[in-house]
Amino acid sequence: MREERKGKGTPLVSICCLTYNHEAFIRDALEGFLRQRTDFDFEILIYDDASTDGTARIIREYAMGDPERIRPILQEENQYSKGVTNPSGAFNFPRARGKYIAMCEGDDYWTDPDKLQRQVDYLESHPGCSLCIHSARILTVDGSRSDRRMRPYRGNRRIRPEEIIDKACGYATASMVFPSRLVKELPSYYTDCPVGDIPLQLMAAAEGYGYYMDRDMSVYRVGVAASWTVQGKQGDYIEKQKRYQEQMKSTYQEFDKATGRRFHRAAESAARRIWFLTKVNTRCYGVVRDRKYRNYYRELTLRTRFYIRMETGFPWLYRWLAERAQRKRGQKG
Repeated sequence: MREERKGKGTPLVSICCLTYNHEAFIRDALEGFLRQRTDFDFEILIYDDASTDGTARIIREYAMGDPERIRPILQEENQYSKGVTNPSGAFNFPRARGKYIAMCEGDDYWTDPDKLQRQVDYLESHPGCSLCIHSARILTVDGSRSDRRMRPYRGNRRIRPEEIIDKACGYATASMVFPSRLVKELPSYYTDCPVGDIPLQLMAAAEGYGYYMDRDMSVYRVGVAASWTVQGKQGDYIEKQKRYQEQMKSTYQEFDKATGRRFHRAAESAARRIWFLTKVNTRCYGVVRDRKYRNYYRELTLRTRFYIRMETGFPWLYRWLAERAQRKRGQKG
């Protein structure tokens, strides 16, 4: 049995969770938080951006059952539509009381009850570490195939700051634990960024090194209707991808300036990779297959490279495979 820390009641960790129309998923997230076995106290900060389904009702139910631990903000008007694009920085980080912050969005969930303890134990014994992450399983909502895991590295290992900035594989947001001091004052490259997890990683890289645990301790759901990724595919997708690439380039440039160009090469490469991936997403395969970008092309999964080759070399077969996959998804739905 774990030994209780002194000062019980003061959270060592603040779990920060964002929700919007996550009625089908939020119980999994909350149960994953509450199942954590720790020798320290933690708080659960939930921000719901005026969901139109039953998400807020479920959050209220759990908060009534554990009011000292679960601290919700339930908006009555959607703030994202008013221009608040980084709600963690606006509503959760300012009220976090913990020494560390653990991230998890409402459509993802934790699967290992010892996740927080493992990560906090490492951070407590390695003060130079500013970010602890782990691998995650991928679950597709529509039942389509995926690459199954977010596993940026093979084996437990320390991550250099340059690797955090310039990486081939993303980190699962629900795996991130970092010192709360990082978000006491948010730089412009955080507040201006269209996504919240990448600038957090940049902030961690500027302050220390990372540590990766090669252990699946959370699930990342793909294809949730209210997610940023799915919403980004609606409307003029090509224009949205262009705007996203420009915003991310600006993020890396601002980070480069803020850090005195200490990580200039890594920041430049990371911005170039974002540009390359938008070309993949918008099927600009003439650019994608250009030898100049071979290093980024090789980072794509075998499955993605297979479909690119099929679409460019055998378009009729690619269309048949795509239609067949679409029919299968329709049958499962």
